[in-house]
Amino acid sequence: MSIEVEVDESDLAEMVEQVWESYLDPEGVSPLIPTYDENQPSEVHSSVSITGSWTGHVVYASSRAAALRAAAAFLAMDLDEVSEEDMSDTLGELANIVGGNVKAMLPPGSQLSLPQVNLTPESSARFPNTQRIGGVYGAWEGEPVSISMWQSRIDNKEEGA
Repeated sequence: MSIEVEVDESDLAEMVEQVWESYLDPEGVSPLIPTYDENQPSEVHSSVSITGSWTGHVVYASSRAAALRAAAAFLAMDLDEVSEEDMSDTLGELANIVGGNVKAMLPPGSQLSLPQVNLTPESSARFPNTQRIGGVYGAWEGEPVSISMWQSRIDNKEEGA
């Protein structure tokens, strides 16, 4: 049995803002500018799954350019020093940080998976039997970035049974 998620879009937005200020823009010069476009393009994705009292996913998605910039900021490196592995590790850690914050707001008993990272276009990063229940959609230095939450539809069917 699953509960309704207790994390809403304003909670998620606050988590994302804290991550941005702590890891990606500590100087406050390059904020994530809201676009509110849940259909914006993305090229790379990372996600964590949460299971237990709530079942779903937290997904970080962006352009490759934004992912490269995130890795450089997160790892305090120059853009030309960032490798694919650095980018993958950073995207996984960003999903893990936000996912851990979401999990902390749920009732006890939820578990967080290891991050999954996909450095390929959006069409290959789908979550079957889920529905998007919220997200933060923006542009970072002109590049698309989103952090969204997806709830398992299987849980919804179980609740109605």
